This record gives sequence, structure tokens and C-alpha cells, in this order.
Amino acid sequence: MDLDDVPHLDAARLGKGDALVVVDMQNDFMPGGALAVAGGDAFLDRVNALMSLFKEHDLPVVLTQDWHPRDHDSFASRHPGKRAFDPYEAPGIGPVLWPDHVVQGTRGAEFHPGLDARLADAVIRKGYHKKTDSYSGFLENDRATETGLDGYLRSRGAKRIFICGLAADYCVYYTAADGAAKGYEVVVLSDLTRPVGSPPDRMKTATDDMLRKGVRFLGSAGIRRRDAPA
Repeated sequence: MDLDDVPHLDAARLGKGDALVVVDMQNDFMPGGALAVAGGDAFLDRVNALMSLFKEHDLPVVLTQDWHPRDHDSFASRHPGKRAFDPYEAPGIGPVLWPDHVVQGTRGAEFHPGLDARLADAVIRKGYHKKTDSYSGFLENDRATETGLDGYLRSRGAKRIFICGLAADYCVYYTAADGAAKGYEVVVLSDLTRPVGSPPDRMKTATDDMLRKGVRFLGSAGIRRRDAPA
């Protein structure tokens, strides 16, 4: 399923209580990276413009950053006989294994140089516990350990969150689903994300679940300034 196929909001006017969460725009998820998402770098300029708009409105902008130790248990290299993208289920790990990626302190873990990280108010690192992955910006994959994103957003008075970044079928999906479960109004910016696409039906499964949880979708051109005419 392509996100273009789901129902979309016509527009959304920015106001008090809004926040922007930009998910994992890091080198290893970009073309040429260790876990490349096709087209992952195609919308960097639009993300920067959106961050600038939120900053202009004094609305919080948060970046999430995957931050794995070298021996993270989600890496296929840690499991003899396994390859990247092989199915795998274990507490806090799965549903697949990954190539080594976003290793702490490496270039692959850095934000893409085209992303203007200076516009962020906060950076939430996740996935740094060896035995637990963290797709969601809110919760690690044990579904209990908080990352700190919820506390930060609540301290800033956020009630509606706009989400973009990588990848649509994993970290964006889990961040959106968990945000909805925590009571936020969640809007995924469908033109500012791309999927990994493994397994092949993953995007459909993720999209169906987001729709069930009340997540809504919007093209970024539909975001209106607070002072824009009706």
C-alpha cells in the first residue's frame, strides 16, 4: 500500500499545542548507507523548511536519533547463520534482523549533513540498549521503557504532533502509533517519509494499524501558517 492511497486531511493550521517530530534522518538510512531507504534524502529541503516554520511559530521541533552499540542484538552479524532482513523474533528484537547500522560515534549514525539540526529544540536518542531495539520515538521495543519524548512534549504543552522522517513502515509507524496511544492527535506527513519495504507487505500492515489507531495523514503542502487567510 502506498500512503498516497489513504484518506488525507485537506489542510491543518498551526497553533498552540502543535509539535514536529522528525524521525531518524541519519546517514545510514540514506541512499548509500548501511540500511538505505530509497529516496530517503529526497525531501530534506522540505523538512528543513517545515522545521523553520515551526520555529517561527515557537512550536517544539524534536529529532529522534537511532544510536546503537556495536554489538546490538538487532544486527544479523550477532546471530550465526542469519542474514540481514531474515525474520527473527525475540523479546525486544524483531520482526527482522538488520545490517549493522547507526553505530554510536560513526558517520552512519550522524544526521544527514543536509538536515539543519540547528533548528531542533531537542534530540531524543533511542536503541542504545544492547538487548532492546527502539523503533518508536516514545517507547523501546520492550514496550515499557520510555525514551523521554513523551515527557518533553508534555512539558512543552504539545497536544498534536506532526511526524515525518524514516522509515515509514518502522520508526515513523511506531512513533505515530505510540503517540496516538498516549493521547496525542497524530498527523503523519505522507510526502516526507519513505518505507524500508521489508517484508513486502510491511507498509500495508503499518498503514492499516495507524488508521485503526486514529492516525491521520496530510501532505506537507497542506500545513498552514497560523496567520494564513482562511
